Amino acid sequence: MRTEELIFSLVGGVGLFFIGMSFMSEGLQNVAGNRLRRILEALTNNRVVAVLVGLGVTSIIQSSSATTVMTVSFVNAGLMTLKQAIGIVLGANIGTTVTAQIIAFKIHHYALPAIGLGVGLRLFARSGMWRSMGEVIMGFGMLFYGLTIMKDAMGPLKDSPMVRDLFIKFDGNPLLGILVGTIVTVLMQSSSVTIGITMTLAASGLLSFHGAVALGLGGNIGTTVTAQLASIGTNTSARRTAQAHTLFNVIGVFYILLVFPYFIKLIDSCTPGNPDLFIKTAAQAEMFGMELGDKPYIARHIAIAHTLFNVVNTLVFLPLLGPLTRISSWMVPQRKTEEEFHLRYLDARFVAFPPMAIEQARSEAVRMGEISVAMVDEAMGAFFANTTKGIELARKKEEVVDLLQREIISFLTKTAQSPLPPADSREINSIIHMVNNIERIGDHAENFCDLVERKVRLKLPFTETAVENIREIYSVSREFLVLVVNGIRERTRDIKPEADAYEEKINLIEDTLRGGHIKRLNEGICGVDPGLVFIDMLTNFEKIGDHCFNIAEAVVGIK
Repeated sequence: MRTEELIFSLVGGVGLFFIGMSFMSEGLQNVAGNRLRRILEALTNNRVVAVLVGLGVTSIIQSSSATTVMTVSFVNAGLMTLKQAIGIVLGANIGTTVTAQIIAFKIHHYALPAIGLGVGLRLFARSGMWRSMGEVIMGFGMLFYGLTIMKDAMGPLKDSPMVRDLFIKFDGNPLLGILVGTIVTVLMQSSSVTIGITMTLAASGLLSFHGAVALGLGGNIGTTVTAQLASIGTNTSARRTAQAHTLFNVIGVFYILLVFPYFIKLIDSCTPGNPDLFIKTAAQAEMFGMELGDKPYIARHIAIAHTLFNVVNTLVFLPLLGPLTRISSWMVPQRKTEEEFHLRYLDARFVAFPPMAIEQARSEAVRMGEISVAMVDEAMGAFFANTTKGIELARKKEEVVDLLQREIISFLTKTAQSPLPPADSREINSIIHMVNNIERIGDHAENFCDLVERKVRLKLPFTETAVENIREIYSVSREFLVLVVNGIRERTRDIKPEADAYEEKINLIEDTLRGGHIKRLNEGICGVDPGLVFIDMLTNFEKIGDHCFNIAEAVVGIK
C-alpha cells in the first residue's frame, strides 16, 4: 500500500469511527433524552444511586460529556448538589467504557448491513423515534466499518521495523503511553475514539498489552482536559464539577501507575487468553476470523482494563465524595459576584440535542424570571426608601433580561429546526411564550424605575395611605410573580386555579385603589402630580399580573 493510500485510509477510518460515535450518541439522546432527564431530576441524596444513575445514563447515550452537561445544568438550577453531581460523573466514567466492550466483540462483519438498515430507517421511517433509531444503527455500523478500514490500513505496517521500534517504546515507558493517550484524546475530544484506535493498533499486532493499557490510561486523563476546556467561561458549579473529574482521574492514573505491573497481571488473570498471542497459522486465522500477525485476545483485555480502572477508581473515591467536593470547591472558589450579565446555561453545541437544549432554555428562562423579580424588588425598595439608590442596577438588569430574551428565542428557534416530537415542539413554543412575557415584566419594572426617579427628583409627597396601597398591590403581585417563576422551574401543571385567583385579586385591588385615589383627589388630600405617579404604578402592577397569568397558562400548556 502506498503512503498516501495508507494516510487516506487511516484518516478516513478515524473519521468514520468518529462520525459513527456522533450519530450513535445523538440518536440515543433523541430517543431517550426526556426520560433520562426525568431520571436525573428524581435523583436522591444517596451517593451509590448517583453513581448508578451516571453509569446507566452514559451507557445509554454513549456520551459522558452529555451526561456531565445535563448534570451541571441541574446543579445550577438548584435541583442537585455538587456532591450528587460528582457521584454522577463518577458513574459516567464507568458508563463510557461500554463502547470499548462493544468494540471488543468481533461483529465488524455486520457493519455494512447496519449502515444500510440505519440509512433506510432514517430516510423512510415516519416516526421520529424510529428515525432516531436509524441514526443509532447507522452510527453503529459506521463505527465498526471505520475500525475495519483502520485495521486493513495498518496491516502492512506490521512488517515495518521502524514502526515496530516506534511502538516498542510504549512497552518500556508507560509514562510515554499515557502522554500520547492524553494528547490524542484532547485532539479527538473523545476517550472512546482513543480506545478504539488503541484496540485496532493492538489487534493488528502493533501494540503490546502494556503499551495499549498505558494509552488507555492517558485517554482517561485526556477526557478530563476536554471537560476543563468546555468549562471555560461557565459558572462556578460547572468548573468545580470539571475540577473534581480531573482530580479523581489524574489521581487514579497516578496510583495505578505505581502498581502498573500488578494491574497488568490482574487483568491478564481474569481475562481468558494470552493478550500478546500472535496468529501464526492459516488455521488460527480462519478460526478467529483474523489475519496472520493479528492478536485475537488483546481487544478484550484492553476493554476489561479500561472498565476495571474506572470501576476501581469509582470504588476508591465513592466514600470520599465529601472531601472531593470540598477540595474542588477550594480549588475553584466562588466568585464574589457571579457573572450575571452573560448566558449561564445555553450552550450552542447542544441545539442538535433537543431534550438538553430545552432544559437549558428552561433554566435560562427561570433565571430571567428571577432577575425580573429582583428588578421589581429593587425599584420598590427605592420607592419605599424615597431614594434613587439601586435604580441604576435595576436598569442594568433590564438589559440582561432583553439579552436573555433574544438569546433564548434564537437558541430555541435553531433547536426547532431539527425533527422534533410534538411534545418537544409544544414545549419550545411554551417557553418562548414565557420568555416574551417575562421580558414585558422587565419593561414594567423599568417603568417603576422611571416613576421612582420622578417622585424623588420632584420631591412628590405621598400620603401614608397611598404608600400602604402601593405596598399591598406590590406584595400580591410579587407573590404571583414568584409563583409563576417557580412554576416554570418545577413544571407545575396544576398552577392554573391559583393563577386565576391571583389575577382576579390584583384586578380587584387595582380597581379599589384607583377608586380610593380618585376619592382622595376629590377631597384635596392627594396632589395631582403624585397622583399621576400613583395611577401609573397601579397600571404597571395590573399589567404585571396579566403577564404572570399568561406565563401560568404557558406552564400549564394552554399557550
